[in-house]
Amino acid sequence: MKKTLKKSVYAVFDIGKTNKKLILFDENQQIIDEELHMCTDVLDDDGFPCDHLPRLTEWVQAHWYQLRHHPHYTVKGVNFTAYGASFVHLGADGQPLLPLYNYLKPIPEEIEARFYAELGQSVEEFAADTCSPQLGMLNSGLQLYWLKYAKPDQYAKIHTSLHLPNYLSYLISGEKFSDYTSVGCHTNLWDYKRGEYHEWVRREGIDEKLAPLTRDSIASVVDGIMVGVGLHDSTAAVMPYLAENDEPFVLISTGTWSVTINPFNSQPLTPELLRRDCLSFMTPRGEATRAARVFLGREHDFQVERIAAHFHVKPDFYRSIVLARPYDETSADFRPGCMAGTGPFPDQPAGEWDLSGFRTASDAYQHLMHGLIAILLESIHLVWQGEKVIFVDGGFARNPLFMQTLSWNFPKAEIRTLEVPQATALGALVHLEQGEALKKTQPLFTDDDDLPLVAAQSRAG
Repeated sequence: MKKTLKKSVYAVFDIGKTNKKLILFDENQQIIDEELHMCTDVLDDDGFPCDHLPRLTEWVQAHWYQLRHHPHYTVKGVNFTAYGASFVHLGADGQPLLPLYNYLKPIPEEIEARFYAELGQSVEEFAADTCSPQLGMLNSGLQLYWLKYAKPDQYAKIHTSLHLPNYLSYLISGEKFSDYTSVGCHTNLWDYKRGEYHEWVRREGIDEKLAPLTRDSIASVVDGIMVGVGLHDSTAAVMPYLAENDEPFVLISTGTWSVTINPFNSQPLTPELLRRDCLSFMTPRGEATRAARVFLGREHDFQVERIAAHFHVKPDFYRSIVLARPYDETSADFRPGCMAGTGPFPDQPAGEWDLSGFRTASDAYQHLMHGLIAILLESIHLVWQGEKVIFVDGGFARNPLFMQTLSWNFPKAEIRTLEVPQATALGALVHLEQGEALKKTQPLFTDDDDLPLVAAQSRAG
C-alpha cells in the first residue's frame, strides 16, 4: 500500500486575553487549520481574576503532542505570540509556582509610592527613559517589584521570570530566553536611551530573575522542528506589513483602541508625548518603534448607541452609509464622552455631544466620523514623518466613511487596506521564517555578537 506523503506545516500559538488559538500555515503562508480555545478566568491568591495558567499550559502541550503525531502533517516550525505585561514565574524545578497575574490587577498604593520615591528621578523623566506611560501592573517590571516586597517568601523561590510568549516557547524548547519585543512593551524595565535594563532593575536585583535576552527568533531545534522564541502580539501584527513592503509606511490598527504604529520612527519619547498617549515598542532586534493610541472604537460604539436611541433606529443603521460628506460647520462641535485622560487630548473632560441639531441619524453619523477622524489625526501626527503609505487594518478598514474621510486628510499619501487574516499569528510565522533563512546562511547569535546560541542556551540554565 502506497504511503501518503504528509503535508509540511508551520504552527503558531496565538494567545489573547479572551481567545487562545492554534493556527496552522502551509509553506506559502496560507492558513489551513485553526483551533480555538476559550479559557475561563480563575482567581489568583489574592482573589483577583486571572488566566488559568495550568489549563493553558495543558492545552498547549496537548495540542503540540497531537501535532507531533498527526497522521497528515509534518511540522517544520512553531512560534508563539501573546499579550504583554504578563510574567510566568518558574521555580528551581522549572515549574510555575505563582498565578499568571492579571495586568489589570491593582498594585498597593504604598508599594507603588515606594517604587517611585526610590527612583532618584521624576516620574516624567522615568517614563521618558523607559517609554512607558505609568500604568500599574501593565508595567510588568512593577509586578516583580511588588512580589519582592509584598510576597517576599514567594519571590525568593522564583528562579526565572518569563514573559508569556517566552514561557510558551519554553514549554516546547526547554530553553529560557527573554525577547526584546516583550521586554520593550511598556514594562518599565528597559532604558531606551541607554539601550539596556534601567538602573532600578539592577539595583533591585530584578535582572537576576530574568532569562538572557536574545535577538534570535529561534530558541532551539527539537527533533528537527524549529521552535521560536516568541514575541509580543503588537509587534507581531506589524511584521506581515514589513515583509510585504519596501517603502516606509504607517499602520493604523483599529479596534477598541486604535493604535498608530510607525516602524520607521525610532525617535525617543518626551514626557509630553507620553502624556498624549504615545509609547514605544521594540522590534525583535531591540530597535525602538513609536506608537500612539486613541480610544476610537469605544468612542464610536458609545456615540452610535446614543444616535440610534435619539433617532429611534437600529444600532447598525450606519452600515448602509457608504458615501462621506464634507464637514458641516453649522453642526454642534463633536465632544467625546469616553476619552478623558487618554489619547492626544488627555486634559479634555468628557462631554455630552448635542444631537438635537441633526435632522437624521445619517447626518449625525457623518458628523461623528469627522469628529473621530479629527482626534485620530492628532494621534497619527505624533508618529507620522511624512510617509506616503498608510495602512489601515481592523474594523474601521471596512468602514467606507472612515476610509474616505481619512484619505481627504492625507491627499499626498496612499491609504491602503491589506486584509491580512490572522495578522498577529502570521507575524509570528514571518519572524520564525526570517530566523530560518538566517540559520541557513550563518550561525545563530545572541545579543552578544560573538556568543554562539548554544552558549547562550547553557547560560540560560
